[in-house]
Amino acid sequence: MSPTGSPDRWFFRPRPQPQARLRLFCLPYAGGGASIYRTWPNGLPPTIEVWGIQLPGRELRFHEPRLTCLDDLIPPLGDALGPHLTLPYAIFGHSMGALIGFALSDHLRQRGVAQPLHLFASARRAPHIPRLGPATYNLPEPAFLAELRRLNGTPEAVLAHDELRALMLPILRADFEINETYVHRSTLPLDCPISAFGGLADRTVTQADLAAWREHTRGSFHLRMLAGDHFFLQSAQADLLQAISQDLAPYLTSIPGER
Repeated sequence: MSPTGSPDRWFFRPRPQPQARLRLFCLPYAGGGASIYRTWPNGLPPTIEVWGIQLPGRELRFHEPRLTCLDDLIPPLGDALGPHLTLPYAIFGHSMGALIGFALSDHLRQRGVAQPLHLFASARRAPHIPRLGPATYNLPEPAFLAELRRLNGTPEAVLAHDELRALMLPILRADFEINETYVHRSTLPLDCPISAFGGLADRTVTQADLAAWREHTRGSFHLRMLAGDHFFLQSAQADLLQAISQDLAPYLTSIPGER
């Protein structure tokens, strides 16, 4: 097995696209792995190549230590990403992934690395809006399970199965800790445009929470509300990918076709 820092361990390309003009790096929600984006190439043009970002402690990196602090995650992720920025790129993140995508974009800017053309923030309040209520990552198991069922993102078959639950709960707790212990530091707005997405039936992220992403870009901002709850990226995947394609289309017309 490659070491934790090996760049190839960080990425999953469900369908390499030789004619791609742009890469879309996709960050998972809490508990998710890069494979949640395996079907995305079916709904995007072949000029967009999907790269799922694989965080430590899950899927093929299951035996690597899980990270619980964003400050420990972003630098090695930025190092791994660097060699693969040979094409223009955009970043998509859902829930926790949106927070990671924002922090990663800011980190790359501070390092003077090529910036994303666009940031897609999905199902997550803007970074400067503090979390309301107590943390949940350290709850006793019955209460933590109740929170997972409320969010409706973990299959009941997993939560009800002793062995699967024992595998998943440590990953979810670590990811929830990243999300819930994040403290926003004042940063300059990003240069790239931001598109935010929310679920009309999401009880955890309001439209106002999403609209506040506008404060984090010097470029254009677009907010769309889609059918579904917090995990509308599954139930409304076709609409989500259509919107992403629409926002990336102007870049594709101006990027040369050769690698």
